Amino acid sequence: MGHAGTLISAVLFLFRQKWRTSINRFAEAMTIFAVMCALVFPGIHVGRVWMAYYMFPLPNQMSMWPNFKSPLIWDIFAVSTYATVSILFWFVGLIPDLATLRDRAKTKIRKTVYGALALGWRGANRHWQHYERAYMILAALSTPLVLSVHSVVSFDFATSVLPGWHTTIFPPYFVAGAVFSGFAMVMTLMLLTRAVYGVKSIVTMQHLELMNKIMLVTGSLVGYAYAIEFFIAFYSGNEYEQWVFMKNRATGPFAWAYWTMISCNVISPQLFWSKKLRTSIPVMFVVSILINIGMWFERFVIIATSLFRDFIPGSWGYFRPTYVDIATYAGTLGLFFTLFLLFLRWIPMIAVAEVKGVLPEADPHYHPEGSHDDHAHAPAAALAGGE
Repeated sequence: MGHAGTLISAVLFLFRQKWRTSINRFAEAMTIFAVMCALVFPGIHVGRVWMAYYMFPLPNQMSMWPNFKSPLIWDIFAVSTYATVSILFWFVGLIPDLATLRDRAKTKIRKTVYGALALGWRGANRHWQHYERAYMILAALSTPLVLSVHSVVSFDFATSVLPGWHTTIFPPYFVAGAVFSGFAMVMTLMLLTRAVYGVKSIVTMQHLELMNKIMLVTGSLVGYAYAIEFFIAFYSGNEYEQWVFMKNRATGPFAWAYWTMISCNVISPQLFWSKKLRTSIPVMFVVSILINIGMWFERFVIIATSLFRDFIPGSWGYFRPTYVDIATYAGTLGLFFTLFLLFLRWIPMIAVAEVKGVLPEADPHYHPEGSHDDHAHAPAAALAGGE
């Protein structure tokens, strides 16, 4: 649910949207922590953990290579590359702020640690040129990588023969859902942090309203994808596909999960058509929580409702999570929020250098209100060597 933070930051940067400066640090950090949580599960789901190295593109002790036709192997390439580029993108954006922390550090240990992380940054013109170039390259790399990651994750389902899974709409559907839930997760985290740390002058209502508009658009796209799934099942003439969607998901034993997903992901964002609701802090917080719940149910519906009634009626059964399932999921929430709180404690939560860069005072032609004589005295001051 949190994997699209890098895409949000990179795309807004490429489109030169200045309002991204208030949310990009949150979004990028959220992505990295979500990837760390996601990396827990392949080791669990591989069954025999000591065979996990079969997933890597290395010949094993029998000189056999992994099956490169398997989307699971594509996952290893996509997610590991995405995690690497996301960490680099986040770290490069941090360098000017880490240098600021280094210069203001009170203890020798902090000064040494922040100094090492700042990579010798002194704010020179050459440093800024290299920084801008590197940041642009990483943003340009991140955007197609995010698209590839969510497409490959969808191929895990779409390349199978199980009804309810093998559908070509999954790649764009997963990408739209990732952006949708990514903004919702950023909104949830940002509203809490904004209230606790008092950064309301930096994360303004305009930023929140713009994010709500994007959630409205992407939520409508997700709703369109849900409707298209039913149309594909109907139009295909495949009786198994029709049964999965018409009888199994919409009216079957897990119908409660399906309609919870529809209510949270499709209906709740429609509140943002109203400007009054779109600018209400309680409403946007509740809706962001509902979207996060709805996106979890989306994955649950895709997996559980396609598996619990397969081609063999003798293997049918109702899925009931065990305490191990629940504890594992709760553990990922604990891991995510622990990492997020450590991030708030030790790293600037707002991109300080970028915020300073979009302030009016950063414009070389900026003149404060009331200074009418500035233009007249500027040439004389320049000649005299004044500032």
